[in-house]
Amino acid sequence: MQWRILISPAKKMRDHSDFPAPCSQPVLLHKTETLLQRLRTFSPQHLQQLLGCNADIAALNYDRFQKMQLDRQLSSAILAYDGIQYQYMAPQVFEDRHFIYIQKYLRILSGFYGILRPLDGICSYRLEMQAPLAVENHPNLYSFWGNALWQQLQAEQCEALLDLSSAEYSKAVRPYLPSGFPRYTCIFGQQLGQKIIEKGVYVKMARGEMVRWLAEQNCTDPLQLKNFNRLGYCYSARHSTSDTFVFIKP
Repeated sequence: MQWRILISPAKKMRDHSDFPAPCSQPVLLHKTETLLQRLRTFSPQHLQQLLGCNADIAALNYDRFQKMQLDRQLSSAILAYDGIQYQYMAPQVFEDRHFIYIQKYLRILSGFYGILRPLDGICSYRLEMQAPLAVENHPNLYSFWGNALWQQLQAEQCEALLDLSSAEYSKAVRPYLPSGFPRYTCIFGQQLGQKIIEKGVYVKMARGEMVRWLAEQNCTDPLQLKNFNRLGYCYSARHSTSDTFVFIKP
């Protein structure tokens, strides 16, 4: 199946990871250039407000945006992000076949780049999709990106989605899906009474572990997801539906 797996980026990034070297360019780079020109007009103080961060992080990203060249000092996207999800995915120790799999099937959603293949070359940045950035005639980034992310997935002849992204990033694609388009999601939780409770940090860990597992299994069939059993999780048929796979750990 020509599916695509969607994940979120991470706030924290590594600078200049060398291996594997980028082998592709972000497909929406012209729109990223528009964002970069807008972000260069912000002072460190205004950038701090926009990013909702401390003064040191604002200063770091002010410097990044002022000096950034979108075709220089690039890292492969999958190695550039350094959040919990990526730590558990551990792409640094992927084999060649795993990189081939994720380059074909995995897509990273980004407030700055829109949509990324894992081996697209990117610069270090900070810009969340929910940041209240007005650009051109758009009041925010959801409006700025519009249906461009979904159009790219269509151009890749995507037939189904496994959406492992957060609500913040899923919102940039989900509203544009045609009625009935296959979109699968996963819940990673613990059962407390009659409820399944998800905790943010554990969900991020599980999502990263699942991407690694998918690459190792060369998975292209959503039904194979039921076999996922890492980090103590076990598929629960009783709590799952045809498009939501529920995994429970003790």
